[in-house]
Amino acid sequence: MTEIAASPAAAGGGRLGRLTAGPRPTFEDSDALTRRRYAKEARLKALGMGAIGTAMALLALLLYSIVSQGYSAFWQTYVRLDVPLDAQVIDPQGTRDPAQIARADTGTLVSRAVYELFPEVTDRQGRRLLRGIVSGPSAQAEVRRRLAEDPGLVGQTVPVWVLADDEVDQFVKGKVDREAAEADRRLTDQAIGWIDRLRDQDRLERRFNWPFFATGDSREPELAGIRGALMGSFYMMLVTLLVSVPVGIGAAVYLEEFAPKNRLTDLIEVNVNNLAAVPSIVFGLLGLAVFLNTFGMPRSAPLVGGLTLALLVLPTIVVATRAAFRAVPPSIRQAALGIGASKMQTIAHHILPLALPGILTGTIIGMAHALGETAPLLMIGMKAFIVDVPGGPLDPAAALPVQIYIWSDSPERAFAEKTSAAIIVLLLFLVAMNAIAVLLRKRFERRW
Repeated sequence: MTEIAASPAAAGGGRLGRLTAGPRPTFEDSDALTRRRYAKEARLKALGMGAIGTAMALLALLLYSIVSQGYSAFWQTYVRLDVPLDAQVIDPQGTRDPAQIARADTGTLVSRAVYELFPEVTDRQGRRLLRGIVSGPSAQAEVRRRLAEDPGLVGQTVPVWVLADDEVDQFVKGKVDREAAEADRRLTDQAIGWIDRLRDQDRLERRFNWPFFATGDSREPELAGIRGALMGSFYMMLVTLLVSVPVGIGAAVYLEEFAPKNRLTDLIEVNVNNLAAVPSIVFGLLGLAVFLNTFGMPRSAPLVGGLTLALLVLPTIVVATRAAFRAVPPSIRQAALGIGASKMQTIAHHILPLALPGILTGTIIGMAHALGETAPLLMIGMKAFIVDVPGGPLDPAAALPVQIYIWSDSPERAFAEKTSAAIIVLLLFLVAMNAIAVLLRKRFERRW
């Protein structure tokens, strides 16, 4: 009996004794522990919300900075001139030959129209400043266009709306301080007085800047557009899509479904995953060495840019495709094989359709990544000054990110405005591509 009575005491020194040793916690202690745990969770939640709020604030600041500087580039100032289409200048022979009219000295006609607006200006220096109010090349091209459309205008005086010079345009938009010292701005006080007179005579008008989307690059800020860069980016993305998607999906299918598991495939998988993190300029060096130096492809062509960007996008597509294949339930594969389908039939008719949302998402995100790349294109020489709009992937062209880079290096104030406008266009394309990726995922996604 003594031993039996002692056993509970002996057990008290064991696990049960340890649990009951010391003062027992009270309800107040439990409440304090709960409050401290909730306080830690609240602090962690506050830190997370603060991080998200900081990121959103910085993003909003960035977007505000870009939009506030670039939105005005979508409008352009025009000046109305009454151009005398002197027959002695345009068609002295009176033949009304379109070829002869096309060779007419329209610059002289535009200069006369500007001089007639300010007849009191007779000195050479003043008239040189007067000619700088309008964009000379744009005005001459507009007069030629009007004559080509209607040769019967020869001998008449016709009103023509022409682009204003970039400095005049910036002043009308309020980006030049008229109160600043004359030495601190490019427009003289006399030129500002001429602009005020034109405004009082209703000869100034702001219109939507269609030439920004319809023309290529130019040395004159008021004439520079993004159409050449847009077409260059389009041809590059087309080449990138045609090369990277079939190769990337095919490589992913082989590695995931057919490749034997050995050291070689393990090495390939590691390298593919690492290539997704390689700096983009390395791919530019690879494109320079392979496509230009080895194969002698044309420099500054969208074909070379597209092939280089395809190398950049390939790892992303391979990784995304393999992840999409792994997300398909194994029961789908086992069921298809169980009813007699071959492995290729299982992949083509069952796994690939179910993995399509992930594949499309990875492909579009990879293409969006390629659209915004600049460093690889600079390495293969796609930073040349290209005025003409490319007609195919073999024609010299710029790309939209490279065009932004070129304009950002220009000293004119109007180019800074157009740089921000081009960034807005690029961001809109990127947002659209990501939105398409989300929509495609929702459209083809299947739940199991």
